[in-house]
Order: sequence, then structure tokens, then C-alpha cells
Amino acid sequence: MNETTVACSRTCKTSFITCVVLLLALAVPVVLYPVQSHLQLNTLYTWTAKHCGVFYLLFGLACFIFLVWLGTTRYGSIKLGDEKDKVEFGEISWAGMLFCAGIGAGLLRWAPVEWGYYYLSPPHSATPRSVAAANWASAYPLFHWGPIAWSIYCLPAIAIAYPYYVKKVPWLRFSTSLHGILGDRGLQGPSAKIIDILFVLALLSGTGYSLGISTPLISGTLSALTGWHDTFPLRATTTMTCVAIFSFSAYLGLTKGIKLLSDLNIYLSLSLLLFMLVVGPTLFILKSSLSAVGFMTANFVVMSTWMDPYTESGFVEAWTVFYWAWWVSYSPFVGLFVARISRGRSIRHVIFGMLFYGSVGCMLFFMIMGNYAMHLDTVEHGRILATLNSDDGGYVRTIIQILDSLPLSSLAVGTFCAICVVFCATTYDSASYIIASAVTESREPGVAPARWNRVFWAFALAALPIAMLCIDGNKQARTTETAMQSILLLASLPILLIGVLSACSLMLQLHRDSRVSGFHDNVQQR
Repeated sequence: MNETTVACSRTCKTSFITCVVLLLALAVPVVLYPVQSHLQLNTLYTWTAKHCGVFYLLFGLACFIFLVWLGTTRYGSIKLGDEKDKVEFGEISWAGMLFCAGIGAGLLRWAPVEWGYYYLSPPHSATPRSVAAANWASAYPLFHWGPIAWSIYCLPAIAIAYPYYVKKVPWLRFSTSLHGILGDRGLQGPSAKIIDILFVLALLSGTGYSLGISTPLISGTLSALTGWHDTFPLRATTTMTCVAIFSFSAYLGLTKGIKLLSDLNIYLSLSLLLFMLVVGPTLFILKSSLSAVGFMTANFVVMSTWMDPYTESGFVEAWTVFYWAWWVSYSPFVGLFVARISRGRSIRHVIFGMLFYGSVGCMLFFMIMGNYAMHLDTVEHGRILATLNSDDGGYVRTIIQILDSLPLSSLAVGTFCAICVVFCATTYDSASYIIASAVTESREPGVAPARWNRVFWAFALAALPIAMLCIDGNKQARTTETAMQSILLLASLPILLIGVLSACSLMLQLHRDSRVSGFHDNVQQR
């Protein structure tokens, strides 16, 4: 059925109103009581990360092991759809859409400078600015954005896609991932509605954080290009401009809107990365990238399980736990979106496609941008880390300083800004589509939610990041970021538990279906 067919897409008023109320409940207190909100959120983050962090690390490692096992078993051959179903999107477009939806402009905030935080405050008792610190600094970004991150994304994608395409469950919602436990009747009951509301809360926090950290990047690069002052009005205007772009894309639909933006973003990103590789210290980038991959691979188990129980430096809570919470809060959205675009592909294809395309795509950004910046600071003594930890948007100035060191610096800054905007558009275009699907009563595969519904959520998603800007006004960008991290961590906690249940639900369904006559033949054919 054509995606533009929306006659069967009736919006569920209860879910819609509940989600709007949740959004207001998050945004209004932050606007009215910015200082108190920041203090309370920071306290909650510290306590939660310290006492619950171990469960995030266990969950991430378990996701990776489970999915690699699942993809290599006979279950991996199961086709997500009917025998006659063909893939809806080509391999390049599919890879680009899942990558852009799963990452967003947060990748550009961290890729050039994340190594710097680890280099100045390294883990594993390494000395700051030492060779050991450099090794950890180049490897940890690849780990945080690598296979475990994409495993966390992939679990709900499979858990939703199997009942949606194979069992013909008519609801493209996060609660569909528990079909094996709840059944058809349970998915229409209050438990499913609560699960979907928790998903929307997690998505609002995840997208709020991503849009919140991308706004200073876009306004900062615009300021560097035009000379405009980087103030609150500019940031708010930047946010609404991004929203206008992805609301127009949402109106166009999945094939015309999101696919077009994703393809554009891939070409722009590869062009900038290739430019930095060619005009930069090419040999250093290649050597350090290969070393980082080897160092990360050799220490993968250590990095996946290290909780720092003896020194309690706070590194794990500040970085690994935060990243895993970010991926967990985003995972229902990415899972729903990947499930939507993966009809006709096998479970194995989706698993290893996500792990490969997602991990390699992120690693390219960190290996080229990060190692270029590391060379600039450590070999050329560019002193680019001097302002990195300042509260007034130091990371933005550091990134601009890195881009300014390139030939044709204005073009590089402009391209970087354009990529940020398009990354925002693809992520929130996809997010508005998925939230609209979550508050739609019943949809057959291929039938889109109502356009007004998608456009509404495209604008509504900007409410939380704009509210977060009120915490610091024109000043402390880092304060805004930590406040959003706190909301993100808290919202991800229930999703963590639901993720465990979704894995159990998926295995229950696969085990039951494997006992049905003809299942083995169907698996082999698919």
C-alpha cells in the first residue's frame, strides 16, 4: 500500500493528549524555575548514575552478545515480511536513513573534541597528556559510538519488526516489541499505552538533548561566518529554522522527505571527511586511526565491563553510563524507524547491517575529525584544548578553531554548519514520524500517519531544547547540556527494563513459532 495513503490512520486522542501533557510537564517547570531545575536534575543524575550505572553496562554488553548470537542462528534467515515482499529502499539509502536517524548532530558535537576530554582527564589512572592518555583518548570514542551502541539500537528494531511484519500485528509502536508477552489483547490494553507513553518521554528527552547540543553548534558556526552575536535570540531562531525544515520534510513523507535529506547528508559528510583527510596530516590520521581500532578491539571487554570500583574517578558515570543511557532512551525511536524501513530484509541483514553501517559511519567521523584535531594540538601545538572545558560554549569555539585551521576555512565551516542542520532535520523528521505513528490507533505496513500529526510533532519537539536554553540564557552552554543529560538518564531507566523484556518477548515468539509445522522450511526459504 502506498505510503501516502492515510485514510486508515486515525489518531488516538488519549495517547496524543497524554504525550502533549508530558511535553509541557517537562518544558514548563524548566522555563519557570531554571536554576532550581538545574540543581535538582544534576543531583538526580549523580545519584542515578552511581547506583544504576552497572545495569547500563550489563545491558549494553548483553545486547551485543545476544544479537550476534541471534544473527548467526537459523532465526537470522527469517524474512521480515511476506515471501513476495521486496525491500522498499536500496542498500545505500537504507544505510543512510538508519545512520542519520540514529545519530543526529550530536555526532558533530563530539567527533572533533571528545578525545580532548579523555586526553585531559584520562581513564584507567593514566597521566593526563601522556602517551597512555592519547591511546585511551583515541579508542574510547570508537567504543562509545561503536557496536554496543548500535546493538542497543538494534534490539528494539528486531523485537518490533518481527511481530509487525511476520505476525502481522497492526500497531507500529514500541509496545509491539512485547507482543510475545502481552499478546494481541494486551497490546490494546493500559499496559501497552503506558509503555508507549514512557517511550515518548524517552524520545522527547533524547531528541531534546540532541537538538539542544546542536543548536549552539549551528548558531556558533553561523556567528563565525557572518559576525552575528551568538545570543539566545539567535539560538532560538536557529532551533525554529531547523524545525521548519524538518516539518516540511515530514509533510513530504518518508520517501520524498527523510530519504532525500539522508542521501544529501551522507554526500555532504563524506565530502567534508575526505577533504579533511586529504588536506590534513593524512599519514598521521591513517596511523592513529588504525592504532585506535586495534587498541579498542584489544581492550573491548575491559571497556565494556570497567566500573572503576577502587578509585571512583567518575569517568564511567560521566561518559560510558551517560552514553549507554542516551542510546537506551533513543533506542525505541531508532528501533521503530529501522523496523519501518526494513520490510523485505532478513533479521540477519538488519542486525549486521546496523552494527556495520552504524559503527563504521561513526568511526569515520571520529578517526578523521578527532585525529586531525589531536595532531593539531599535540604535534602542531595548536593549543586547541585551552577553552574546551569552559562553561560558555567552549567546545563550540574549539570546533570552530579546528575548522579554521583548514584551507578554505570558510567553506569548511559552512559545510559543517549545513551538515549540522541536515542531521537535525533527518533526526527530528524521523522522530516526528515515529511519535505520530505511536499516537495512531492502527496502521497497516506502508500506511503513513496523518500529515498534520507529523507536522505538529515536528514543531513540538523543539519545545524542550528551547526550554533548556532558558536555564542559561546567553551564557553557560555546558549547564544546559548537563541538565538535558540528567533528564535523558532518568527517562531511560524504564526503557532499560522494557528492553530486557522485549528480548525475552522476541525469544518467546521465535521459540513458539519454531515448533509450528513448516517453520523450518520457511526459515530456509527466507
